[in-house]
Amino acid sequence: MPHRGFITGLVLAGCAIAFTAAAADWPQWGGGDSRNMASSETGLPDGFVPGSKSSDGSGIDLATTKNVRWTARLGSAAYGNPTVAGGRVFVGTDDLTVAEDPRFKRTRGGIVKCLDEASGRLLWQLVVPVRTHVPEGLLFGHQHLGICSSPAVEGDRVYVVTSAAEVVCLDVKGQSNGNDGPFVDEGQYMVGPDQTAVGVKAADGDIVWRFDLIDELGIRPHDATSCSILVYGDLLYLSTSNGVDKPHEKVLAPHAPAIVALDKRTGKLAAVEDEKLSSRLYHCQWSSPSLGEVANKPLVFFGGGDGCCYAFEARSQTADPPAPLVKVWSYDCNPPEYLYRDGKRIPYYQGDRRKANSPNKNDGKYVGPSQIIATPVFDRGRVYVAIGQDPAHGRGKGLLHCIDATKTGDITRTGRIWTYDGLDRTIGTATVSEGLVYVVDVAGRLHCIDADTGEPCWVYETNSEAWGSPLVADGKVFFGTKNGFYIVAAGRELRRLNKIQLGSPMYSSPIIANGTLYVASQRYLWAVR
Repeated sequence: MPHRGFITGLVLAGCAIAFTAAAADWPQWGGGDSRNMASSETGLPDGFVPGSKSSDGSGIDLATTKNVRWTARLGSAAYGNPTVAGGRVFVGTDDLTVAEDPRFKRTRGGIVKCLDEASGRLLWQLVVPVRTHVPEGLLFGHQHLGICSSPAVEGDRVYVVTSAAEVVCLDVKGQSNGNDGPFVDEGQYMVGPDQTAVGVKAADGDIVWRFDLIDELGIRPHDATSCSILVYGDLLYLSTSNGVDKPHEKVLAPHAPAIVALDKRTGKLAAVEDEKLSSRLYHCQWSSPSLGEVANKPLVFFGGGDGCCYAFEARSQTADPPAPLVKVWSYDCNPPEYLYRDGKRIPYYQGDRRKANSPNKNDGKYVGPSQIIATPVFDRGRVYVAIGQDPAHGRGKGLLHCIDATKTGDITRTGRIWTYDGLDRTIGTATVSEGLVYVVDVAGRLHCIDADTGEPCWVYETNSEAWGSPLVADGKVFFGTKNGFYIVAAGRELRRLNKIQLGSPMYSSPIIANGTLYVASQRYLWAVR
């Protein structure tokens, strides 16, 4: 869940590895390594008309749209965000459209789609069937959410965490240029181990290699796997989605790693954390890693399922045997008043409004521990991250942190620049632009906060549940909620520009690439010019 001063003149070492280039691709979650969704692209519209469904049910009738280049039918669920690179758009969804291909039965798994950037035409897709053979005790029944990972693209390769708890390396051209190895069993993979293999077509995805998180690492995912990969040097960094058991009583694999790095060329395990993070997690490890340079050293920032934010030395090359990830600092994002009441530890699931006799009234006032589901964002020597819980747990008190990334050790006190407690729990990632921080909480409120002081400038209330993160570009803030897509003027004065009804909830985050704004509801993707 998206989570979410001391001295304003503090000089922080380090620089942001940020994505702010005009008219550029958006090849990974957050646009760049820092995961800061701020772009310098201009000429973006204040709104668009999403149009009506075509009479034949094939999609949106473009004649009924305005400011739309093209639309693409997704499935019935889309939680990850599209990425754009090399003239192609990559997006994950569920398997609703599998029924259109006579080779497949409805599998309730996921699909990675590759579309032509100019037209939205489907170039290829990889079907990921539901994983039916799972270790006992797992609550892994949310694979129907589809691919929640935003594909990371580098050169001719695409890296995705699938709905079946795997990491796959894909050829950007799919099967159109032949079946690249060493993995050559796509026909069996796409139907699952208990079905008869199908023939592979040019419009199918091409798996180069596959790494099974359950079989290789012993992780036990909870609900769904959700992480977007960070590419650095020869390595891929990712969280493992390790979690608790079905009754929500214990961590099934407390010794399994929470964050690892794989060799991007082979999929071989290259580095692993040995901080025993899984033994302390509350629910599941869902946050995605980010990268920043501090004092001329690259660091990987990681939001823990235990509510702590971590920084590790960023390795760029593989090691045999796998090397340990070296921790540089840790920061507990749950202050004492969120952890203890009357001198006793507050149970994490006491804050789940669905529990019998829960003190959480779902009004945003409940105070208790949370984890980090949002991605830590790096900007000019600082890390911005907020805490939250699974939105199904209801509303509760959140907290946004601004952390001095130049410190070392346990920096819970020494690294705190400011905190902002005016928001609910969030699974949304913050965006930093021109001295302001924007973050959306689960209750659907967009908060604008001074990046130096942590003081709020304004709060915009949508009265609609929100899971995604804000995009800032061209003097505007773009974000989606369960009931609509919003455009608000960026800056210290609140001014709403537009609200657009998409016809189904928007749980993902908008992106911009090469002058085009991409907006994905649960069912459709719009390329807005």
